[in-house]
Amino acid sequence: HVRQLFALVSETLRYSPVLEKLLAGAALLQAEKKLPPQLAKVLVYDLLFGKGLKCGGRWKALARRHRARLEAELARLKVQQQVSRNEDLLAPAQAASPAASQLPRYVRVNTLKTCVEDVIDFFKRQGYSYLGKAASVEELKTLSGKKFLLDLHLPELLVFPPQTDFHDNLLYTSGHIILQDKASCLPAFLLAPAAGSHVIDACAAPGNKTSHLAAILKNKGQIFAFDVDTKRLATMNTMLMRAGVTGFQLTQQDFLTVDPRDPKYSKVTYILLDPSCSGSGMVSRVPREEPAASAERLRALTAFQRKVLSHALSFPALRRLVYSTCSLHREENEDVVQAVLQEQGSAFGYARCSRGDVGRSAGSALTLILRPRLVNAFPSWPCRGVAAFPGAESCLRASPADTLTHGFFVAVLERRGEGAAAPSSLPAAAEDNPHQGAETESGAAPRKRKRKKQRVK
Repeated sequence: HVRQLFALVSETLRYSPVLEKLLAGAALLQAEKKLPPQLAKVLVYDLLFGKGLKCGGRWKALARRHRARLEAELARLKVQQQVSRNEDLLAPAQAASPAASQLPRYVRVNTLKTCVEDVIDFFKRQGYSYLGKAASVEELKTLSGKKFLLDLHLPELLVFPPQTDFHDNLLYTSGHIILQDKASCLPAFLLAPAAGSHVIDACAAPGNKTSHLAAILKNKGQIFAFDVDTKRLATMNTMLMRAGVTGFQLTQQDFLTVDPRDPKYSKVTYILLDPSCSGSGMVSRVPREEPAASAERLRALTAFQRKVLSHALSFPALRRLVYSTCSLHREENEDVVQAVLQEQGSAFGYARCSRGDVGRSAGSALTLILRPRLVNAFPSWPCRGVAAFPGAESCLRASPADTLTHGFFVAVLERRGEGAAAPSSLPAAAEDNPHQGAETESGAAPRKRKRKKQRVK
């Protein structure tokens, strides 16, 4: 159980100043001279704050011999600092630090295999208490014990208290649920491809977004997923198979080398682009100071991001594209979107191009190609893009402090013809059902289909 061990060590580091006081007050190291100090911290953390020492052997027996003295010292420390919760013993900087262990556990229901109602019933049978749909982000902070909520923004996302572990849960091992941060769910949710569409996931591994796209497509259509790492693709393939995803093609290839004019991609109307970035929005489980990305590294990343976004926009049938990063830097986010829109000439209207270019209409020496425009995505989302350019507030941002998620950025770009109705803010009716009433491919009339779900007993 590598994940559990990592979480134990991470939390021990976070509580290190408190544990040092407990060890000194209880004189544990003086009484047990052969006990290494760092191991003593891990044992005391697990004994008093964790799961009660699941390890075996002489170390477990040693720690339990001193349990009464350690518990008395913990009680004395709480009285001294006039607090009642263990968390309150931490210094303000530690307690408020955006550690991943403090973010809620988000669980995306895999609708390819089950439905939200059945998953809620399953967890109820396991002793969890369902509190209904959250009314605010603040309400998510109050979760504790075995209580859980339906997320207030995403209709297939359940929210559990921080550090709730589902890696051994039947729903996870069978692919009925996906453990995915809420912010990471936004790109596929906002792309909202219509069932039957052809979709590109340009930088796909490890595959959570790809499986989310497949669920939105209801496994009807085709997903082309690209990544340059063979091992990551192999892991991704296993994950997608477990999630019940069909109609996908994994390719070990740099997306920049994919030819937009290849007939294979002539029907690609949706692209999800989540390129390599600084990762400055990813919250660490280990409390440490992260070195800031150097100016040179940021320049290299933004140059790549601008290039790959421009490349994605060159696919001829493209209707909607989502650009996302797990970065907090404006240079990788709003500045990239602004630069590419400027390169395209304008956020609105048409451009003229030669016969050989994409968008060529038969029999004309010159033709018209639609330019992308930035869409006001998800108006009810609380955090918007920074004011880097007019309209940047149409972009979305996420952060541990404001949305209880990892740091994230999302922009939605669309193409539409002159005179067409303005695209609705995405996703349409997001609070109710973001995919209801979605268009179907090739003008086909929407049909009602009954889907059988695998019920987990």
